[in-house]
Amino acid sequence: MANTVKAFGYGSRDTSGHLSPIEFTLRAPGDLDVQFKVLYCGVCHSDLHQIKNDWGFSHYPMIPGHEVVGVVTQVGSKVQKFKAGDNVAVGVMSGSCRKCDHCQNDHENYCPEKLDTYNGVLPDGSLTTGGYADLVVAPEDFIIRWPDNFPMDRGAPMVCAGITTYSPLRYYGLDKPGLHVGVAGLGGLGHVAVKFLKAFGAKVTVIDIAPEKKSYALETLGADQFLLPHELEKAAGTLDGILDAVAALHSIQAYLDLLKPEGKLVVVGLPEKPLQLPMFALATHRKMIGGSMIGGIKETQEMIDFAAKHNILPEVEVISMDYINTAMERLARADVKFRFVIDVGKTLKKADK
Repeated sequence: MANTVKAFGYGSRDTSGHLSPIEFTLRAPGDLDVQFKVLYCGVCHSDLHQIKNDWGFSHYPMIPGHEVVGVVTQVGSKVQKFKAGDNVAVGVMSGSCRKCDHCQNDHENYCPEKLDTYNGVLPDGSLTTGGYADLVVAPEDFIIRWPDNFPMDRGAPMVCAGITTYSPLRYYGLDKPGLHVGVAGLGGLGHVAVKFLKAFGAKVTVIDIAPEKKSYALETLGADQFLLPHELEKAAGTLDGILDAVAALHSIQAYLDLLKPEGKLVVVGLPEKPLQLPMFALATHRKMIGGSMIGGIKETQEMIDFAAKHNILPEVEVISMDYINTAMERLARADVKFRFVIDVGKTLKKADK
């Protein structure tokens, strides 16, 4: 078997972030690897940060994409869980040490040697590549089995946005029927969080700065209450927990005031600058602030199966591959409701003609 396979995709060559056609090579599937043809790939806001090196650790050329779904074309000789023709997905990570306590407890996402699906550096110095391409190769243990009844186009963002919200809601105990939980920021993460919470049987309050989102939150998502910033005081002390998905710099004092004693504020949005921590608001009523970053592979599979069972799908705009630079410009100005998904399977080759 050859050591590499030819692949084609769209990537960024420098900090301009401009994405253009790139031919590259992937490692050929090893004994424990799965190769699959990419059909759809979600566009995560972190892709925009990465292609522009906003976080300072980007490597070029970069083929982005970590919300990847497709169909298996080849498996290694020792692969047991998958076969050619299976529908599968890959999320944010595609490798870890497999030995540390985190890995042994199904929390590979916290492994110090976690390997990112793209922009990761392999032992031979080559870079991992993502789903803005025709092929992906990843270890069997980092492949998600895709349910037959779950749409690939709308479902693709779930392996990032879905697990980013599902995992903290489960871990911090905000998944119990009858709890009253707030969701701050009705965007790509927030609207999925509302859907999970309603499936858990929770009462949900959405908090957002945009009044035009109120009807969608209440009538379409089934939220029980919608609050604008100037309305928060009237709901003080009513929430058991809040999932804070706001990625912009903001004050968390008002959110802490919304919590009941011993309430939990769980932060999953990632502002570029640190937030101030109001200790008095925490200490006086034994409130908690926690964080979370995606989830392990076992939990991601659990999340996908739960979402398929309860028909939890993000709202997406499906785009062609040659629209990606325009999509990135729109993403930068928050002009999307709520996620872009690239139809890679049908439009990648067309975009190159």
